[in-house]
Amino acid sequence: MPHKEYVFLGLGLLIMIVILRRSIRRWMGMRIVNQVKKFKWNAEVSKERKSRVRVYLLLEAMVMTSVGLALYAVCDDALAPCIAFLIGSLDNIVFAIAGRNGRYRVGVSSKAVIVADREVILLYYSGLRKISAHQQTTYFDYIKGLQLSFPTDCIQDEEREEFLKVLEAQIDPNRVFFSKTMGQ
Repeated sequence: MPHKEYVFLGLGLLIMIVILRRSIRRWMGMRIVNQVKKFKWNAEVSKERKSRVRVYLLLEAMVMTSVGLALYAVCDDALAPCIAFLIGSLDNIVFAIAGRNGRYRVGVSSKAVIVADREVILLYYSGLRKISAHQQTTYFDYIKGLQLSFPTDCIQDEEREEFLKVLEAQIDPNRVFFSKTMGQ
């Protein structure tokens, strides 16, 4: 193939852009939610969720390392994608280590709910019509059919009632339906 170096370089840059975008979002989310004083309610994610997050991060790191090394083993010209995957793998490992000290958190502010663990989930109150729970997920239904969610099990059981009280206090009961069965 005449221009395979450029194709692999382009692929490596594309992979790196996706990995950097995700990484910046995660680190910024962690930084924001760890500013505890800016939130009406803020707590660490549950122990079960923390361990699941660590497992997923390390699995992702192993997969990215394997894919990067396999690409390079198959084709020596695939150095750029290999490097991108290895950087993503290293980022996952560092993020898993950084989250060990209670840095994965959930916060409720006057404008949004933010969950920052493996991914950052930001749920604004603007345009919100309904908050409900089903199994292990809390759903936020917005105008025009948009539905966003976050795993309810990221909140520790003993903190869930307080979370729900603070969340309910932030919304307008005349505009947003709040399911009373969420904590059960």
